[in-house]
Amino acid sequence: MVEVGRSKPDRNTRERMPREIWVLVGTSFLIAIGYGIVAPTLPVFVRSFDVGITAASLVISVFALVRLLFAPMSGRIVGRIGEVPTFTIGLSVVALSTGACAFAASYWQLLVLRGLGGIGSTMFTVSALSLLIRLAPVHMRGRASGMWATGFLLGNVIGPLVGGGLGTVSLRAPFLVYSAVLVIVVCVALVLLRGREGTDAEQAGTTEPPARFRTALAHPTYRAALAASFANGWVVFGVRVALVPLFVVEALGQPEAWGGIALAVFAVGNAATLVLAGRLADRRGRRPPVLAGLIVSAAATSVLGFLTDPALFLAASLLAGMGSGLVNPPTNAAVADVIGSRARGGTVLAGFQMVADLGAIIGPVVAGALAEVAGFGAAFALSGATALVALGFWLRAPETLPSASSPKAAEESLAECSESACASASSGSGSATWFRRRRPRARR
Repeated sequence: MVEVGRSKPDRNTRERMPREIWVLVGTSFLIAIGYGIVAPTLPVFVRSFDVGITAASLVISVFALVRLLFAPMSGRIVGRIGEVPTFTIGLSVVALSTGACAFAASYWQLLVLRGLGGIGSTMFTVSALSLLIRLAPVHMRGRASGMWATGFLLGNVIGPLVGGGLGTVSLRAPFLVYSAVLVIVVCVALVLLRGREGTDAEQAGTTEPPARFRTALAHPTYRAALAASFANGWVVFGVRVALVPLFVVEALGQPEAWGGIALAVFAVGNAATLVLAGRLADRRGRRPPVLAGLIVSAAATSVLGFLTDPALFLAASLLAGMGSGLVNPPTNAAVADVIGSRARGGTVLAGFQMVADLGAIIGPVVAGALAEVAGFGAAFALSGATALVALGFWLRAPETLPSASSPKAAEESLAECSESACASASSGSGSATWFRRRRPRARR
């Protein structure tokens, strides 16, 4: 029988974070720096080909669109060849396509190259998260997810500062620098992640079959994670970037630089809670920090469009960032719990990523149209409502934090779990054993 409750590993038996997790955190930091280096100059570089604003926006959007469309294939590739090969191939594709962007002679060449970069991007994102899930100790999944997200966040903060300076030298220079950074990351991954294509369980021949998206979708916690991921994509990666700078200038009457300040304040709030959320998720469960984060995020985001004082707007942005930071690591950890460390979850993780990309694509369009018709207040209120919808899913989701004294007990105890007992436990535990419970009965 699978024990349900909260996990508190013995302090004397605490494990250190595996070296490979630190490698993934470091590579995520470098990747994010490179992406941030390109971001400030990309729109200006596209416009240098004598195209309009819509055409320039298409080059930016095609990256996210291709990520969305290619995500299912990336999940299958992870299941077929493993995380590390997929990770290095994906990074290599982005490195080559980004370097080639520096030599693009026409708008259409640049558009195609950015699309290829989107393919590589989703490959390394899905594979990196899959590897993170399978290598992180069960009772450290929240902290590992928090560290990984912090690496991306810090890179995204530092990258634009470097990219802005490079852009003054040459609009093509940032692409070459980003490409060089990715080449370094590929070399590091090939050396330090060598031999980690499989987990210890796989090497011992005790692996589970690959986790299937349809099976995961039957799990209420995975559905809650999808809802939170969609809201995160809508608010954080979509509306925040698209509407906040416009609101600061057009509604608050502040200089354009204030848009960057507001985004930076959000990032500070985000960074302040990411690691804390990971620790809380490992000690108190996945649900408490997610529920608190969604409430804070929904409230802070909903009021942004009604504020007229720049100081209050910055304060609300800080709170929105803190709320978002509370949600991310526990949600990733919950998805990891559902998949388990013995099964490859490429397609499950691809679905998780897809809904975030979908939110990032739909959010700015819908909220932007609503802002034109009904004002910024309605647009931000709708964005906050997406977090409330996710909150509704999480209120009904079971806790997935493994509770037995052994970090792997949730998986090991399954061998002794009868089919009827596991079926009843699935509604309460939602642990890594879900997929094994859903397997067809083996021939006796």
